[in-house]
Order: sequence, then structure tokens, then C-alpha cells
Amino acid sequence: MQFSGVVGIPLLKLTGMFEQYPVRTANVMLLTYWTIISFILGLLIVLLLLRRDMSMRIEHAGKTIAVVWSVLGVFLAMAGQAVAGMIEHALGITQVSENTQNIVNLVKATPFLIVVTSVIGPILEEIIFRKIIFGSLHKRYNFFISAFISSLIFAAVHWDFKHLLVYTAMGFVFAFLYARTRLIIVPIIAHVLMNTIVILSQTIFADKIIEMQKQAEQMQFIFGGMFL
Repeated sequence: MQFSGVVGIPLLKLTGMFEQYPVRTANVMLLTYWTIISFILGLLIVLLLLRRDMSMRIEHAGKTIAVVWSVLGVFLAMAGQAVAGMIEHALGITQVSENTQNIVNLVKATPFLIVVTSVIGPILEEIIFRKIIFGSLHKRYNFFISAFISSLIFAAVHWDFKHLLVYTAMGFVFAFLYARTRLIIVPIIAHVLMNTIVILSQTIFADKIIEMQKQAEQMQFIFGGMFL
């Protein structure tokens, strides 16, 4: 899926679907549409290969636990991301994540990509990095070693090595959720919710958030002036 664009994008270009657009726009759309196609195909292939082993069913007694840990997992992942971000800042790494920015730009060009980045991507990643890689390692090694190796691979696949610590921290949180509940659906839901919040806050609701920040700054200035 990661490298399929080498073949897929030229093939998609041969269809002539984007010839009416300027070259730059056409290239962005080709990349976006092939990302959607490759992620969907990747997920279908993984589910097909694991059809005998995959089980996302939650027993009646475990529904409450799954919901609680899924919601709590979002806050844990964001907290881990924040701590890792502060460490990076202390080390002089202040640049915004290039991977996240690229995704945001592609989503703005093709809003349907939100389905991939917020739903399909997290499902695929949790099955591969937590259920398969972490799950296999955890049978032989302790949690820390298993989580570290699987999280490091998870971080490296995002091709954003400046922010390797942030992605590794997130991987640790999702590995913890899976190890704690033994339900792959839990880190999947937490990952889906977190990605959805991030993408929506930087695309659809970006202008509203900026406006709210400006209003908050104005209120702070007004109230601050009252006490000077």
C-alpha cells in the first residue's frame, strides 16, 4: 500500500480522468484518489487474509469496558502526543508535522479523504501494528519491548522522522489499550476518534477555531485591562 503509488498513480493517470485540470491540481488529485484506492484495497486484503483470525465481537459483559477504554484512550493518546511534543520542543524540534500537514492539504482538496484518514487508515494500522506485530511480539517478550518495537515501526511508516517521538508515543498508548482490554476494537475506536478530531479541527472547523481563539484573546485583553 505504501509503495503502490509507483505503479498505481501512472495507471490512474492513463484513464485521463484529470486531464482537464492544471498539472499541479491534477497531480494532487491523482495522489489523493490513489491514496483512497490503496487504503481501501489494503484493508480488504488484510481482512481477507485474517478472516479466520479476526474477531472484533464484544461480549455483552465487555461492552462497558470497551466504551470506557475507547474514550479514555483518546485522552491518553492526546496526552502522550502532547508530552512527546513538549520533549521535541525542548530539543529544538518546533516544525509542524509534515505528514499531518500533507494529509490536511489533501483533505481540503478532496473531502472524501476524511473517510480514509479518520476511519479506514486507523482500522488498517491497528490491525497491522497492534493485533499482528505487537500481538506476535507480546507472546515472546514483555510489554515494553513489544510496544517499543511495534510503535517504532508504526512511527517510521508515517515517513515523518522529525516527529518520530510523537508517533512512537501514540503507538505505546494504542498498544497499552490493546494489552489492557484484549480487544482490538478498543484501540481502533480510540485511533479513529483521535484522527477524526485532529482532521476536522484543522480542516472543516479550522476557521471557527481561529475565530474562537481571536475572541478569547480579545476577552483576555479586555478583562486584563480592567485590572491594570
